[in-house]
Amino acid sequence: MMKRTILGLLALLPTTLCAQAFDFDLTKPQPVYNDQQGYGYDVLPAPDKKKPAEPFYFSVKVPDGNYKVRVVLGGKKNGNTTVRAEGRRLLMDNILTTKVKDTQTFEFTVNKRSPLIEEGKKVKIKDREKGYLAWDDRLTLEFNGPMPAVKSIHVEPVDVPTIYLCGNSTVVDQNNEPWASWGQMITRWFGPEVAISNHAESGLTARTFIGSFRLDKILTTLKKGDYVFVEFGHNDEKEKKPGDGAWYHYQYQLKIFIDQVRGKGAEIVFCTPTQRRQFTEDGKSIRNTHGDFPAAMKMVAEKENVPLIDLNKMTTELYLAVGSEESKHMLVHYPAEMYGRKLEDNTHFNPFGAYEVAKCVVMGMKQLGLPIVQYLRKDWQDFDPNHPDNWQEFKWAPSRIVENAKPDGN
Repeated sequence: MMKRTILGLLALLPTTLCAQAFDFDLTKPQPVYNDQQGYGYDVLPAPDKKKPAEPFYFSVKVPDGNYKVRVVLGGKKNGNTTVRAEGRRLLMDNILTTKVKDTQTFEFTVNKRSPLIEEGKKVKIKDREKGYLAWDDRLTLEFNGPMPAVKSIHVEPVDVPTIYLCGNSTVVDQNNEPWASWGQMITRWFGPEVAISNHAESGLTARTFIGSFRLDKILTTLKKGDYVFVEFGHNDEKEKKPGDGAWYHYQYQLKIFIDQVRGKGAEIVFCTPTQRRQFTEDGKSIRNTHGDFPAAMKMVAEKENVPLIDLNKMTTELYLAVGSEESKHMLVHYPAEMYGRKLEDNTHFNPFGAYEVAKCVVMGMKQLGLPIVQYLRKDWQDFDPNHPDNWQEFKWAPSRIVENAKPDGN
């Protein structure tokens, strides 16, 4: 059963609030999603109540904007539920409900967007993005885990500060297993008072991000109190046109981000590019594969008074802390029998690695004293990249959407 409540004064409200509030009782039958109905089970077949609980997706068609979601988990003995949204954005993980009457309620905010900027203008998304859950006309929730148990879902539009993410494959909401990025893990640590809107995409440079109208899309809703985080470098290093390089075009593009974001009254934060796992022969240090790009970003940040998180340094510390072999467990290194072919990627993170890097970003926010950290969840614990978590203790419920093709960029 579903109840819809029309919010009043629609003509006087911003687009993000000109939407309905929805309530879904998942203890009762729900339809399979279609555009006419506008809600229902999606992506995977609807769960069979006569069989043991399996992962499922539930979508609701809503306009672009931020939406507070409240889920009541439980109602089944030995429930173990992980909640993600859109492109595998982690929200709550491994929530245990051990009795039929044992329930837990959680709230979080999900940003939903489409490519549309204005009439006649859209974000130039890549062909591979056209099937991404992050770019469609609906808000999609993924309920995963060994025994997902969900009683109800409430969705309503909300106006809260938004953290916009700009970057490449190390930041993007990776749609498919086993790839992951810090942008889809950092959502785990913020409460419903904050939305995170990830506009990054694999293979992009600062210039191609702007050229594909992704910054324009952000500017349509960017406001005072919002943040824009910028991490580029991996692909910018490969641009070879006249004037390209760390000290001219790269810095020039970064200045565009600064001016456009500040023009909207919002705050901008730089993140130096995450390190590649490239150990020296003796395994005691990491090769610098980014050339002058981290230094060039730091120069612009200092000159323009932009807060900066040195992810390059922090991810170097992560790899060195666990060593050459163990650090493979942070990246996409898997035998052929797992994903159809052997995967050995020293740039792109797996879910555990992305989870650790997201913690680095949060610590960077805290070290900078950004006001947004007041909205961290109560279970956040400060993190030292020199003492990372044990990958063997990390519990991740894999999504059913799998791809062994490497993301664009390196």
